[in-house]
Amino acid sequence: MSLLRKIRDTGRVAEDAPPRPAGTPPRAARDLSGSAQVRCVDAGSCNGCEIEIAAAFGPVHDAERYGARLVASPRHADVALVTGPVTRNMAEPLRRTVAAMPRPRLVVAVGDCAIDGGEFAGGYGIEGTVADVVPTDLQVPGCPPEPEAIVAALRTVTGR
Repeated sequence: MSLLRKIRDTGRVAEDAPPRPAGTPPRAARDLSGSAQVRCVDAGSCNGCEIEIAAAFGPVHDAERYGARLVASPRHADVALVTGPVTRNMAEPLRRTVAAMPRPRLVVAVGDCAIDGGEFAGGYGIEGTVADVVPTDLQVPGCPPEPEAIVAALRTVTGR
């Protein structure tokens, strides 16, 4: 069997698209015109959420097909995906990262630790939740959240 025939017979191998996001996107998301540049910030997590974010942008779930693209600099980012409870050492860098993002900007708290502290709530090295340090626009619950939930949040932002 030739390679081209195998490719044609196999077709696209990706998860089916989840239903379009219900509800209205945040106000800042309406100005992004269906495309969002995403910067991931680990504020002190156990890396479980980062693994799921990597899976969300991987070839199976493919968040890029909905207009979300990872970027390396906060100066190029429209959306910050923040994971973990904010540690004392990461509070100021998180504030600076969000301040460096151009407007309109959105902050998405990913995972239970980012939303309410999770297992780390009340720890001596914890400054607080993401919402305690910077204003958040969306939350993705779960410990860790599934890639489908992360893609759904990004689809809410892009509207695609």
